[in-house]
Amino acid sequence: MYAADTIVAPATAPGIGAVAIVRLSGPRAFDILGAIFRPAHCAELTPRMMRLGDVVDPATGARIDRALAVVMRRPASFTGEDVAEIQCHGGPFVVRRIVALALDAGARIAEPGEFTRRAFLNGRIDLAEAEAVADIVAARSDSGLRIALEQLSGALSARVAELRAQVVAIRAHLEVEIDFSDEDIRLPSRRETAAEIERLIADVAVLHDSFARGLLMRDGVRATIVGKPNAGKSSLLNLLLGTDRAIVTAIAGTTRDVIEDSVQLGPYALVLNDTAGVRDSTDDVERIGIERTMRSARDADLLIAMFDSSRPLEPADLDVIRLTAGRPGLAILNKRDLPAAIAAGDLREHGLNIPILPFSAIHLDEAGALRAELTKAIAALVAPSAVSSNAQLTISRERHRDALSMALEALKNARTSALSLMPPEIVAVDIMAAAAALGSITGEVSSEDVLDAIFRDFCIGK
Repeated sequence: MYAADTIVAPATAPGIGAVAIVRLSGPRAFDILGAIFRPAHCAELTPRMMRLGDVVDPATGARIDRALAVVMRRPASFTGEDVAEIQCHGGPFVVRRIVALALDAGARIAEPGEFTRRAFLNGRIDLAEAEAVADIVAARSDSGLRIALEQLSGALSARVAELRAQVVAIRAHLEVEIDFSDEDIRLPSRRETAAEIERLIADVAVLHDSFARGLLMRDGVRATIVGKPNAGKSSLLNLLLGTDRAIVTAIAGTTRDVIEDSVQLGPYALVLNDTAGVRDSTDDVERIGIERTMRSARDADLLIAMFDSSRPLEPADLDVIRLTAGRPGLAILNKRDLPAAIAAGDLREHGLNIPILPFSAIHLDEAGALRAELTKAIAALVAPSAVSSNAQLTISRERHRDALSMALEALKNARTSALSLMPPEIVAVDIMAAAAALGSITGEVSSEDVLDAIFRDFCIGK
């Protein structure tokens, strides 16, 4: 558990802003607020009603700021404790002074994620919902935000609880068989139990296998732009970003290293990597850049292959085509504003299988078509293959994936034991392990080490 003390921290980001919030939580939150805040038009604060007043130094009576304050009584607060908040002017010095006054009055600085951790420990939210708070703060796209909001609303927790209830039901049948083996009670046979476990394995696997898609939706799709020198890779990057992020010259080999930036495409985040041109080179620096290009291409979720339509196909173009084999991506047949030396059919004849977009990176009005094609390519990667609500539910955290992996392994062992007609005690051991693994997702079974690992990644004040 945690010490029953009172914590304080800024709940808004550091820096200068119009408004900042200082949050208190704990048994002395109201007393500490009363010591440093003087309401302007009332004797005491009404819960959940914002009041204007002055933040003062109780030692000197000096006014620190004109501010608003609100109190929320336990257990109907975010943390489940008494909570008080001061909305002050957003200057860093003012915020530091107010926090210092709260510390002098008996509070202590909150640890990272401690407000959310207290909400979990007090039963206001479960562990999956607590993690969703951090994911909302870190969201970088509409798709990532959607996953986090679904999780915060309890969709993931409800599905996990449903799966766990099915596991517990199987365990209950086994326990009855263990305790009342001599009684004339109709219970599922081993093969019936194995069939039930088989259906459960399929349902858990659907959620487990959504992780790869969820990670793309949360962190963004990594796309590497590959092509021979002067194919227009850096111009494409600048066009998508709407800024001169990469140097563009007529000199081949200008880009020597991987340049990374991100852009929002529809509901998705696209992390773009501009790379050195693919070709044979005797220049040591350029060769290192090309090696990094190959690494970036291998690690990418999506390849954007650039081809110069104004120049005949060269060995470097064929190398790029080979890089795209079996990979999702989009081919850009660039420089269509110049006389054509090759066409899409020529690329197809040499084995290119990804969609091809005729394009001119110097024409700004073509950016819309490019963004639309890339959005389609990303959607093909992350869109669920099934249409049921359970299939669309997505996980994006490694901890959830690992817990589901353990549950799957335990269920498969239980199925094998059931099919082998093992005693119910043997089957029950793995069934119990599966229930524990599922319970760990929502925090029904959690150690202090797990909680520390989760909440230390939160910001202070959350």
